[in-house]
Amino acid sequence: MSESRNGRNSRRAEFLTPNEVADRLLVAPVTVRLWATRGLLPSETTPGGHRRFRAQDVEDFIARRRQLQEQGSTGPSRILLIDDDERYTQALSTVLTARVPGLFVDTAADGFTAGIKCESIRPDVVTLDLRMPGMDGLDVCRLLRSMFGSDRPRIVVLSGALTQDNIRLAQEAGANSCVEKTARTEILLRELGISGGPA
Repeated sequence: MSESRNGRNSRRAEFLTPNEVADRLLVAPVTVRLWATRGLLPSETTPGGHRRFRAQDVEDFIARRRQLQEQGSTGPSRILLIDDDERYTQALSTVLTARVPGLFVDTAADGFTAGIKCESIRPDVVTLDLRMPGMDGLDVCRLLRSMFGSDRPRIVVLSGALTQDNIRLAQEAGANSCVEKTARTEILLRELGISGGPA
């Protein structure tokens, strides 16, 4: 009886839930499901309709991610999304991590948090909304340049209300690029320095 129970436990241990896979890969569970739907990460469905992942498949996927990172070492490996619209940053994070499985994406909803996270994770690229409560995007841009200099991180302003004046002010504050939030995904990815990865 004990042997049978151990056998069941060991078989169960071979499979991971979407949340467990997400924890291992430092992404949102929805991203894991997206990879599975696109066939990038093999999965199985239980009789109850739940998606499960073989531990070995997850390990193989992690190895492929590392290989992609090494091959695409000229692109960014860490991105910080600074925007108080959490739904927007979650959607953008999902797009980015689906396109580049090895990419680490974090978010900050205000300038204070952005400064702390930039100090901690040292992102290669930062996206920045201009309209935020407290410290606005231009102030955050100046703060990041005073903290890290003019070379890194690459700062891409993402705004739903870009004007010629806003673009000029953002560039004067140290932004490398300005893109409308409604721009096509390929345009945004190009400005972020991302060109490879699954489509």
